[in-house]
Amino acid sequence: MAAQQLEDKLTCSICLELYKEPVTLLCGHNFCGACIRDWWGRRKKVCPECREPFPDCAELRRNVALSGVVEELRAMPGPGPGPGPDPGLGARCPRHGRPLELFCRTEGLCVCCVCTVRECRLHERVLLDAERRARENSACTLTSVISDKFSHLLQALERRRARALRDIDVAKTQAQEQAQQEKQRLQSHLEAMSLCDRRIRRLLEHLDDRTFLQESQQLVPPGPLGPLTLPQWDEDQQLGGLKESLSQLCALLLEEGAHPGVPAQAADLGSVDYRNLTFDPVSANRHLYLSQQDQRVKHLLKPRGPDGPGSFELWQVQCAQSFQTGRHYWEVRASSHSVTLGVAYSELTRRRQGPHTDNIGRGPSSWGLCLQEDCTQAWHNGKAQRLPVVSGQLLGVDLDLASGCLTFYSLEPKTQPLHTFHAIFTQPLYPIFWLLEGRTLTLCHRPEATLPPGFQEEALGLS
Repeated sequence: MAAQQLEDKLTCSICLELYKEPVTLLCGHNFCGACIRDWWGRRKKVCPECREPFPDCAELRRNVALSGVVEELRAMPGPGPGPGPDPGLGARCPRHGRPLELFCRTEGLCVCCVCTVRECRLHERVLLDAERRARENSACTLTSVISDKFSHLLQALERRRARALRDIDVAKTQAQEQAQQEKQRLQSHLEAMSLCDRRIRRLLEHLDDRTFLQESQQLVPPGPLGPLTLPQWDEDQQLGGLKESLSQLCALLLEEGAHPGVPAQAADLGSVDYRNLTFDPVSANRHLYLSQQDQRVKHLLKPRGPDGPGSFELWQVQCAQSFQTGRHYWEVRASSHSVTLGVAYSELTRRRQGPHTDNIGRGPSSWGLCLQEDCTQAWHNGKAQRLPVVSGQLLGVDLDLASGCLTFYSLEPKTQPLHTFHAIFTQPLYPIFWLLEGRTLTLCHRPEATLPPGFQEEALGLS
């Protein structure tokens, strides 16, 4: 009986079990460290027993003496074989000393009959076994719902995969048939040309002028072949809808809250590899001037000269490095607003195709973050999402190709994520930039930044 009473005294009133790493509040009441932290995570920061507030500036400290007593009790020999008494029957209310028979859903605590009359009179209360059954049923229902949703998702993905493969096979068959028809048309024309060539050669061998003139008038050469029709195969038309669907699915499954922490300005970069990038002089628009070993670019009114064969007609420049696998991070400092930073496939056109002075994010092959004086916008496939204004000028870009995440960060005055794109990247990505006249962009370098093995050629643009 004494041991049972001692155990009751050493029982946490939240989990109704022996203390685990007990902590003492300022009011003197004790609880398991994990229990009280979890309880405060869902309610006000007060003592569950006496309701005395716990200051935010105070820290929970472990009750060393109480921990030792609990360990001694745990080490005591228990009862012999057999089911033994239900430990829940001996649990008593620490405030009133009565058996804990009910569960207060409002407070999330086991309570006694006195609690129901005083503190929990207007609260929702149920029997302990009823609350347990309700939670077990809720867990089973949630498990069933989640299993059904994932089952339906897998079935939908399988149907989408089968339909995509079927569409590709149909398009492939049509392209092959079209190519075969053009091949037969070309072959027939070649045979007609060969027959005409043989008749001309025989005619030239005739010595009789009258025969030559008569047969030459009857000779009709084949007509022109006409332009060949190339097989119709457009990858964007065949896979564009599928890519968009999968990108939306990635956005649902990979929410920003589940994305790894901000790597910028952190002492431990973990698996993130910092990249020392350089601008590609060949790609720079004629109004963009590079300096500091191709680490800084400035937009000036006076052009350097005519456009080069590989330069952008738009006010853009891309980096010499590209990435197709792994995770990469770089930082850029802007002199002011009216700049855009992003990534793009090499297929991004360098010619002006409309009224815009940039094409970053205007199509499906690029993603960009545009910083304006009054707003910030995330652009992809011609669609813009408006974001809060960025006050700082130091920006970070985290490209995680394994998980299909492209995240932009503002690093001043504090580090905060701005936007995350979720996509299935199928080609190497080049960092790319646009800047208005008078603006300057600088690629930030870290002396300790190195490239992992196997990325040397790829990051130098040599792959």
